[in-house]
Amino acid sequence: MDSSVDTVGSVGIVTPQNFHFAEPLTLECNRTLPSFDLMVETYGTLNSDKSNAILICHALSGSHHAAGLHSADDKKAGWWDNMIGPNKAIDTNRFYVVCLNNIGSCFGSTGPTTINPDSVNAKQADNTSEAEVYGPDFPLVTIKDWVKTQAMLSDRLGIDVWHAVVGGSMGGMQALQWSVDYPNRLKRCVVIASTPKLSAQNIAFNEVARQSILSDPDFKDGRYLQAGTYPRRGLILARMVGHITYLTDDAMKAKFGRDLKSGKFMYGYDVEFQVESYLRYQGERFSENFDANTYLLMTKALDYFDPTRGYLSVQPSAQSSVQSSTPSVDSTNLSESGALLEASIAASVETTKNATGKSAKYELADDLATDNVATENLKTDNDAQTDNEIDRQQELAALKAAFAHTQCQYLVVSFTTDWRFAPERSQEIVDALMATGKPVNYINVDAPHGHDSFLFDIPRYMGAVRGFLTAPFITDSQSKNSHRKTGEHS
Repeated sequence: MDSSVDTVGSVGIVTPQNFHFAEPLTLECNRTLPSFDLMVETYGTLNSDKSNAILICHALSGSHHAAGLHSADDKKAGWWDNMIGPNKAIDTNRFYVVCLNNIGSCFGSTGPTTINPDSVNAKQADNTSEAEVYGPDFPLVTIKDWVKTQAMLSDRLGIDVWHAVVGGSMGGMQALQWSVDYPNRLKRCVVIASTPKLSAQNIAFNEVARQSILSDPDFKDGRYLQAGTYPRRGLILARMVGHITYLTDDAMKAKFGRDLKSGKFMYGYDVEFQVESYLRYQGERFSENFDANTYLLMTKALDYFDPTRGYLSVQPSAQSSVQSSTPSVDSTNLSESGALLEASIAASVETTKNATGKSAKYELADDLATDNVATENLKTDNDAQTDNEIDRQQELAALKAAFAHTQCQYLVVSFTTDWRFAPERSQEIVDALMATGKPVNYINVDAPHGHDSFLFDIPRYMGAVRGFLTAPFITDSQSKNSHRKTGEHS
């Protein structure tokens, strides 16, 4: 086992479990999977009343393997091993942690690379045919579909209410969707480096990545496995485009600059600059472990994500009615709980700072702040200014309507150098939550790693997550009232 893992604390060697669901699953696209499998890993021990469970939602290229090692010979731990483990931010001495691979992925859960049961039926009817994988016949899935399957897994595990649902990037979208779709089934929601929905620019990046795969001659209309080919070049290009958006100009300048691989110009189109070599290496490695059809599905799920769907008809004038529909909250109790929560997070960050010897400073949003909508830099053109403001107010109203019935406490984390999902997008979530009187804490972490910052061991970031997860869940009296109304477990 890697010595750095031993020093910090690790969950050790873990074994994935496959959960089979025999019941049909109807998806948002109105197609139905006759059955499906979920690949799952768990860490820590579930307590007697099942109140210490935390759900981890993975990002685009992630999987169920979030922590630990699969064997003693493993060279690489799970993708969030620095976050999950004994005495880490998500402490497995204290919490029972569950991470699953979403349907549509390529790491064991039902997806494009698994056998299509329709082909099995065809094989039984005609002995000359062979069972085939889904490939391009696998239906498009959405964030809501993933959350629905996660709720089904919760039922299978006997977990009525999650202590927290946590996710970064696309995982943060799932956590946010959880709070909207199943408000009574989670106490805390941690949304990291995420967004309420993709911008046009982000959708454009995803489309370029998809086209690089679709235009690869080896793609074969998605039936490359049956044809014995693989759209390797397309997937490499897709990953290269994506990887550029995860980093920052300053980070790439510091790491590579304009350094030449051979020290001189070669006057050709092979790799010359170090940054070119790095991107090609990342693309090559990714293409060896990821499925092209899965990449197409995942990026489409990102594009479709919008928790306000169904609330978009709400106009700014309806804000007052949205506010009035929010359950009444005892401001005294909430003020006390907000102070306790801030103290817990601050203490945790300070402890992390002292342990690492690094400075740590951040600011928390006021839990009880009223509608505090930041004014954007509007275009000088009066018509554009009016249109932008109307759009912003409508989007805020829709978010407020979506969040009106949520019952959990929120921690929203952004990173200063993340331009893929910039801090302003996290602030939109925070503004809407505060406008509806929801308990929310916000931290914008100064980090040089761009969007990928959510994967790094940054003391302020880890300390904030630890403090939020271990802080009291509002006051005892308010908690009891909430549980009576929602059926949540104490």
